Amino acid sequence: MTVAPASPAASGTPPPVPTRDVPGAPRTGPLLYVKLALCTLFWGGTFIAGKVLAQAMPHFTAAAGRFAVASACLLLVAWKLEGGLPRLDRRQAAATALLGVTGIFLYNVFFLAALGRLPASRTALIIALNPVVTALAMALVIREPLSASRWMGIAVALVGAAIVITRGDATAALSQSVGTGELLMFGGVCAWAVYTIVGRRALEGMSPIAATTYASLWGGAMLAACALTELSRLEAAMFTDWRNLAAIGYLGFFGTVLGFIWYYEGVRALGPARTAVFNNLVPVFGVLLGALLLGEPILVSMLVGGALVIAGVTLTNRTARTRA
Repeated sequence: MTVAPASPAASGTPPPVPTRDVPGAPRTGPLLYVKLALCTLFWGGTFIAGKVLAQAMPHFTAAAGRFAVASACLLLVAWKLEGGLPRLDRRQAAATALLGVTGIFLYNVFFLAALGRLPASRTALIIALNPVVTALAMALVIREPLSASRWMGIAVALVGAAIVITRGDATAALSQSVGTGELLMFGGVCAWAVYTIVGRRALEGMSPIAATTYASLWGGAMLAACALTELSRLEAAMFTDWRNLAAIGYLGFFGTVLGFIWYYEGVRALGPARTAVFNNLVPVFGVLLGALLLGEPILVSMLVGGALVIAGVTLTNRTARTRA
């Protein structure tokens, strides 16, 4: 069985790979549901931490720092829980490299570049389109059939996204409402869709921990190589400001590693479909945290459009669950 995380997790959430190899399936109980709620809170918080970094340092450097922390933690987790990383055959090496390019490198470049131009709350709502774009890509690329109900859910979510992106002003959609930031974030959504499809089809037999660790190592190495081009723009103050260091640590540990572990505890105990429902909380937390911590305004168009996006995603996932 496979799972496709819908959140931005996605901004660094684990790849949708088989979970049957993960040891130590947890028991269900109140603590598990608390962990899943906290997991979505962590992912909602990645938009706040990402916004801080996007305004404080070059984007490749910020992303490389995040995945330096995440990769170190994931290597420790892989050693502790699975005795280390397995050797990869050529197909798995190519697949994990592609995961690194799409879900780690491209996604995070788009993510930080968009946050440098958009409010965190607005970005969180746009990225809620991840499961919808993934479903469309699966239908178009590998001919996975979609029921009428799933098409309806996709349509509802796209209408909601259009309201969010255009700020409720459809007549201005081609002028001031839609700009570079929105296009960059949609690029991130598309990168995550490719990441999801590759993870579903190419990594059978690998544990989520191993796949995520390899993807983080590949993507982190690419980000670090690109960060070398930003050396002339770096200043010592960027790395002595506690807010920047806290944001990198948060993104690497809470937004990537701890969120990943707790999410897959839910997958093992509840199954991927029931666990994925929690992902609908991510844009909600993103909007609320943006308002509380950054003082970002909550527009009526964001509330209406965000509600439609979440409703459409829920309908799409629910009908998919019914078919399964």
